[in-house]
Amino acid sequence: MSAKIAYFAHDLADPAVRRRVRMLKVGGAAVLPIGFRRGAEPITAIDGVPAIEIGRTADGMLFKRAISVVAALAKLRNAERHLRGSHVIVARNLEMLVLAAHARKRYAPAARLVYECLDIHRLQLSTRFDGALLRFLETRLWDEVDLLLTSSPAFVRSYFAPRDFTGPVRVVENKLLLLGDEHLRIPPPKRPPGPPWRIGWFGMIRCRKSLDVLSSLARATNGTVEIIIRGRPSAAVFPDFARTIANLPNVQYGGPYDNPGDLCRIYGDVHFNWTIDYYESGKNSAWLLPNRIYEGSFYRAVPIGVARVETGAWLNRHGIGVVFDEPIQQPLIDFFRSLELDTYVQLAKAVSSLPRVDLCTDQADCRELVGALCGLSIESRGIAATMAKTSSCDQSQAF
Repeated sequence: MSAKIAYFAHDLADPAVRRRVRMLKVGGAAVLPIGFRRGAEPITAIDGVPAIEIGRTADGMLFKRAISVVAALAKLRNAERHLRGSHVIVARNLEMLVLAAHARKRYAPAARLVYECLDIHRLQLSTRFDGALLRFLETRLWDEVDLLLTSSPAFVRSYFAPRDFTGPVRVVENKLLLLGDEHLRIPPPKRPPGPPWRIGWFGMIRCRKSLDVLSSLARATNGTVEIIIRGRPSAAVFPDFARTIANLPNVQYGGPYDNPGDLCRIYGDVHFNWTIDYYESGKNSAWLLPNRIYEGSFYRAVPIGVARVETGAWLNRHGIGVVFDEPIQQPLIDFFRSLELDTYVQLAKAVSSLPRVDLCTDQADCRELVGALCGLSIESRGIAATMAKTSSCDQSQAF
């Protein structure tokens, strides 16, 4: 009998949620996605798996989302028959952990509770009363958690370990999910030789400083660098993104894209991949390992990173990309003003030589993940083991 896993998600339309649901399904589990949506369209299924929607929330507004969580507690009764008999209940971030813990207590007391934490919201790090209240709530819920699932060792070192989380930990990086012979059907990237050098900034567009740095680079290089932006701008950061970039020279916004369907095309059209995030500088942005470092590197776009954060440490560990010290703006301009084709060819060659296992997740990984969630095999029996197995970045700030 396959494992029955209820998956509580903050946004059922999030491509990363779809990838995780697919991983669990491929790993042999019967998956039940439950969660909120942020768009206008109802979500009835994820990757062919029927989903249960429990409300609508908005990006960024944590306390308004908290109100939605309270309202959703009553709606869980509608999912009772689906939740009963679950072997595992997974909660993707703190707000969903509240719901998942309640669901386990009421409907599946024998289930394992897994806390999947891939971002640390800035309010969880606040020294004000609201931050202290969130941390108190989180700490209380930790007592019920059987496994912490996270995507970067820096989250463990810089947030969970200093706060004395003592449960089992598993780090699962945000690698590109490729199954069977899918990689054999992917055409090689078709990049025109530069200049103009094309830099792709793809994914969740929420970093105003990245836009400022990239647009300054495009102005300073007089057409030899073009910035290509694809993804979904955060309405909380950019209320009118089209207007914001309307008069920026050599900056193009191509709209949202399908993940993974469009990845080959969008990364294959750029020379460089912007992996830098200043959205929560020194905290979440310094600790995360974003999807784009795996996606872009698989499609041979040379990553651009910054030192003294976990992403820069990952690039240095793998010997790829261009990593700058802060302040980045002038060194970035100088690099592209002097960039020659031979230099780019060598950078691209290093990216293309990365082992596939460093960038991609396969069916065996999916089966191993399901086993770990069910408690059958956990690599790291606690934070000490996780920290011992991962190298530290140049700088990690503990709260």
